Amino acid sequence: MPRAPAIFSAILFGFAALPVTTHAGAGDPAAPATTATTATTAVVVTGRKPPVIRKLDKTVHDVTGMARAANGSAQDVLQALPEVTATADGQIAVRGDPQVTVLVDGKPSAQLSGSLDDRAVALQTMSGADIAGVEVITNPSAALDARGGTIINIVLKRNRKPGSHAQVQGSAADHGLWNAGASGDATEGGISVHANAALRHDGTLKTRRSEVDWQGAPSGHTLQTSTVFVRRVVESAALGIDDALDDGGILSLSARHSGRRSRPLFDVFNDNRTGTGETIYHRISDGPNTQSDDSASAGYSRQADGAALKAMVQHSATHGLVDKSYRDVFIVPARDADTSHGTTRTARHLDQATLDWSRAGTYGQWGAGLDLRHQADAIDNQQARVDPATGAGTRDPATTNGYTVTTASAAAYVTDQVRRGNWEALLGGRAGRTALRVTSERPTHWHAFDPSLHLKYAFDADAEATLAWRRSLQMPDPRDLNPFTTYVDAQNLSRGNPGLGPQRMTSWEAGMHASGPRLDGSMTAFSRVSRNTVFDAHSLAGAVLVTSKQNGGQARSAGITGTVDWTPAPGLRLGVDGGAYRVVLDTPDAAGPVRQDGVAGYLNARATYRLAHDDVALDAHAQSAGLVPLGRIGPTSSVNVTWKHAFGKTLGLTVNANDIFDGSKRTYRTATRTFRQTGFDHVVARRVWIGIVRKFE
Repeated sequence: MPRAPAIFSAILFGFAALPVTTHAGAGDPAAPATTATTATTAVVVTGRKPPVIRKLDKTVHDVTGMARAANGSAQDVLQALPEVTATADGQIAVRGDPQVTVLVDGKPSAQLSGSLDDRAVALQTMSGADIAGVEVITNPSAALDARGGTIINIVLKRNRKPGSHAQVQGSAADHGLWNAGASGDATEGGISVHANAALRHDGTLKTRRSEVDWQGAPSGHTLQTSTVFVRRVVESAALGIDDALDDGGILSLSARHSGRRSRPLFDVFNDNRTGTGETIYHRISDGPNTQSDDSASAGYSRQADGAALKAMVQHSATHGLVDKSYRDVFIVPARDADTSHGTTRTARHLDQATLDWSRAGTYGQWGAGLDLRHQADAIDNQQARVDPATGAGTRDPATTNGYTVTTASAAAYVTDQVRRGNWEALLGGRAGRTALRVTSERPTHWHAFDPSLHLKYAFDADAEATLAWRRSLQMPDPRDLNPFTTYVDAQNLSRGNPGLGPQRMTSWEAGMHASGPRLDGSMTAFSRVSRNTVFDAHSLAGAVLVTSKQNGGQARSAGITGTVDWTPAPGLRLGVDGGAYRVVLDTPDAAGPVRQDGVAGYLNARATYRLAHDDVALDAHAQSAGLVPLGRIGPTSSVNVTWKHAFGKTLGLTVNANDIFDGSKRTYRTATRTFRQTGFDHVVARRVWIGIVRKFE
């Protein structure tokens, strides 16, 4: 099999040489390659900020005028959007669906494909000022790799206006936290250059508590609590170049880098009680933790006479180090401290090439494309007992290991978009093959054909009905394929399962949308089914919980969501959206299958008011308690207020007050045949940021 970069280069430059004849207006030559097949007639929702464009298969939010984005983060932007829930601990859901893939400019990245913690930090440290829009795709067409759920595509700013433009912004908060950034662009002739750079001194206070009662032998009780303020230093930079070629095509090159480092001081209190006695001690660790993320991409697009061609290649990589060294200071029984040295090093490399071709027809347009990916994950775990007298380490063979997971996939898709009278339809099919190899084992192959259907009937220019259906395959997370046991903390170990298989996801939606001069509303009913679902399998190693992964569960959810936006007066915009849905989980346990059935929901409210020189915005969010396999999580909430004052056309002051009622604490409980666990995670998001924005035109 040829090396991935060679394949990608051949695709990009080979197809770039093909002659294509089209007419202007067939599409945006700079749009991401992965969204090329959905150039549909848009219905613009009445309102000023933020404007919303509804397409057949997605909703596009323009956030350039969002006050919270000026000195906020990408997570702040997502949290303020209708139908999106983004909590402080990195959980993202769309219409209650937690299976969310986050893309940037239509492309996946190694950085955003990591764990929830990695994704949360990435979004919390990405500048909202660099974002032009967000596409929310609740039921992706076959042209997109849905990976089992919803897609959120963050579209970055790329100004092609002639001349030079720049902007600097900075903000500060308590605890010595601050950030500063600059961005600019220059266009002359057919060449546009875009660049940005930022430095952040960020931080988060985290408080956690966990209590476990063991039901088996040995039986016992453990308590674990910790409070830590994680301080991070993050630097980032990006550069993009667009060249309008003589043949009418556009060549785009871009590169991004971000790096972060922290040295959190963890003091985790542990109290273990069994029938033979009690042990009380503090487990102390202080890092360091580092991560770097880099990506580079090249794209070519050309359109004329009703046809459009787009090609893209990208390489992204992330490297991380988590130091798990610790020192145990014993209180009961009193004895000398134990010391252990441990690290986890991770590396993820992701290569992708896409090709998309579409042509306008008599009744719409049809398209076809290729999507090739190669991903390699390498994880190395080290754990050693340290002799306090000599400092010599003795490796712990139970938790010292290393493994690699390689995933190669190839997919081809076809779409056909048809318009007849008041009807519009987008049909698609995606055929793919995936090969997955764990370390040196023989690769496992999966084949799938995923169809999609989107329908719209326009009653008139202001009212329409929609229907969408999609089937897709969700591959297991490479981190869950670890064939070894790894150290997590004093109470937990993790053991992967290299035999995990994919989950089969099926979803449909039916909706209505109507708009008027001042009022806009929509309502959607949905159903989602996940079969062969991956779930946590628990066992005991002494008084330590070992968590692994297994296939065999099933999850179903069905409900209704709605959103209303009202513009009662110029400059004032009010909105509310929410949903209620029933969740049914079937999860195997040691004593047999367990069925859980419950109702959950969410509610978001927002208001913006614009005066001559001031913008005031409020967004409030409430998420109800919900079910997880063999357990339940508690509700969360947040209320955020932003004030932006313009001293002129080029200078502005912003004040962001985040989570002013401190509602980010999330409780949880789990009940299995082996143990019962209760606790909470509290990522404190309450903070006031004060910043400035200065533009140079």
